[in-house]
Amino acid sequence: MTEVNDKQEFPGWPEPPESAAEQAGDAELQGDDEVVIEEIDELARITAERDDYLDQLQRSRAEFANFRRRKEQEQQALGNVIRGSVLREFLPIVDDFERGLGAIPETERESGWVAGITMIQNKLNGILERAGVTAVGEVNQPFDPSIHEAVATEPGTKGDTVVEVYQRGYKIGDQLIRPAMVKTGDASAATSGEGATFDA
Repeated sequence: MTEVNDKQEFPGWPEPPESAAEQAGDAELQGDDEVVIEEIDELARITAERDDYLDQLQRSRAEFANFRRRKEQEQQALGNVIRGSVLREFLPIVDDFERGLGAIPETERESGWVAGITMIQNKLNGILERAGVTAVGEVNQPFDPSIHEAVATEPGTKGDTVVEVYQRGYKIGDQLIRPAMVKTGDASAATSGEGATFDA
């Protein structure tokens, strides 16, 4: 006896309904897909949130580092201003010692009192050095109005070179405490007048 194939014999017939077990399996697979999709979405949300927090943390750290650097620079600048204003009061004393020692006759240079005054001057210079103060104003330097104050100029010269220093200037770092009082002229006219006195 031959088998009858319903599909061949009756091609218009609908498919037989799935069993309850097959339907439950399909629903379970569909549910698993939805769970996986939800987990992927949740993972993407958490990853984006983590990246956002990491970005905020990095920005905050950079801002704090910049703030700390700015504060250190401001404190250093303020310290230089305070030191400069205090040390400015000592500079006339340093000048007086230099003028006094420069005026000592050659015959007296080996005496004990000259040695004592020289020691005091060296102590004052040591204080300035420890405070970070440097002298400005050297003969044969190009004239720089930011650190030099020209009080005289050789006649007939361009006045672009320091030829004589009447009073040394001082600065702390880039901050000028006092400009150097100088005479300007041409480089060929430079004299050995460095440290000469100038009565203002």
